[in-house]
Amino acid sequence: MSSQPVIAIIGRPNVGKSTLFNRLTGTRSALVSDMPGLTRDRREEQADIGGHPVRLVDTAGLEEAKRGSIAERMRQQSEAALMAADLVLFVIDSRDGITPDDKSFARVVRNSGRPVILVANKCEGRAGEDGFYAAFELGFGEPVAISAEHGEGLGDLMVEMLSALGLKEDRENAAEPLPATERPIRVAIVGRPNAGKSTLVNAILGEERMITGPEPGLTRDSVPSDVEWHGRRVRLFDTAGLRRKAKITETAEKLSASDAIRAIRFAEVVVLLIDAERPFEHQDLTIGDRIAEEGRALVVAVNKWDLVEDKQQALKALRETLNDRLAQVPGVTLVTLSALSGKGVERLSAAVLEAYDTWNRRVSTADLNRWLEEALARHSPPAVSGRRIKIRYITQPSTRPPTFVAFCTRPEEMPQSYLRYLTNSLRQAFKLPGVPVRLNLRKGENPYAKHKR
Repeated sequence: MSSQPVIAIIGRPNVGKSTLFNRLTGTRSALVSDMPGLTRDRREEQADIGGHPVRLVDTAGLEEAKRGSIAERMRQQSEAALMAADLVLFVIDSRDGITPDDKSFARVVRNSGRPVILVANKCEGRAGEDGFYAAFELGFGEPVAISAEHGEGLGDLMVEMLSALGLKEDRENAAEPLPATERPIRVAIVGRPNAGKSTLVNAILGEERMITGPEPGLTRDSVPSDVEWHGRRVRLFDTAGLRRKAKITETAEKLSASDAIRAIRFAEVVVLLIDAERPFEHQDLTIGDRIAEEGRALVVAVNKWDLVEDKQQALKALRETLNDRLAQVPGVTLVTLSALSGKGVERLSAAVLEAYDTWNRRVSTADLNRWLEEALARHSPPAVSGRRIKIRYITQPSTRPPTFVAFCTRPEEMPQSYLRYLTNSLRQAFKLPGVPVRLNLRKGENPYAKHKR
């Protein structure tokens, strides 16, 4: 191996190779677009991986091409980069699943004899989960789940790259970690009409940005405002109140309700603001359910707390209702505040950032399988029709929210009560309060043992 290892990024067109190249090199030298085949030439840049300089090569997409065509010359360039590499990052698009081209090019990469790391790009959200699971069939072991566009999973990828190259992290000389994303954290503030959402945004911003008043429904749009909390950029969306369907009569109100729902989907953390004088009405809980269904991190803020007389009793009742009626996201942070005076706003900002970090938390496969062994020892899966279900292996394909997949026999027969036991145990073991935790079951043995690199 040369003094600077060469790492080639290989894959079919438009799987995100150039975006990953730009992320790892900290440059924008590779053009990025949704148009397949934008990269025609090999591009090389030096990158810092855990304090070690490496040469990173961005290649044109591997694709079948006619003899003498530009596409054939692009493929030849990619194959030359493959043969010159000390390590190959074979990139797939998780949202597309495994295509015939992926399988064809996997054979090319395997025949090269080069060490390979399988990179499952575009793993954010549910759309990428199935592709991550299917990637095991390529025979390169467990994929590394990333989102090159958002910067997710790059730390895990760098650890795998160091391991494959036989290097250890040099923290003294390591470059600053790449930012997870250049975009601000998206935070939506939702709740019933007149709960004080606009007043809260004004308190956070320290200025009268939002029109406020006692008339319910004064805010009609999702209005973005940028702010910095503890050195981190945040974009706030104050939304129109979500009303019961029977009360949504005017066309503008219908549009506003759908706008608030869109804000929940677009947000990363949602602050459910409730009125301390009318706490946890049915509509509040419906909104909470919607936030959990959309997989968003949740913080509950109780406004007008200064008007509550017996605060200790009120807080106890709020927590009991929260634990009982939003059981799918146990451990949600509850922040009491007064938007009018600004008291409690600082605690809210800290709670939002903590919820965001929890929502992005990734657990190593080794830690997960140690946990699984202990969880099975404490309470083994039940026998169904006289045969015990066996759980072999667990991994985390994605974050935002934390999503896990366990490989087992007869997943369709697993009782929901046992699945809840595993999910709650996962949540407690790895400190995942206040965010949805998804645990999916797949039929199969330990896929990693079957396909060692």
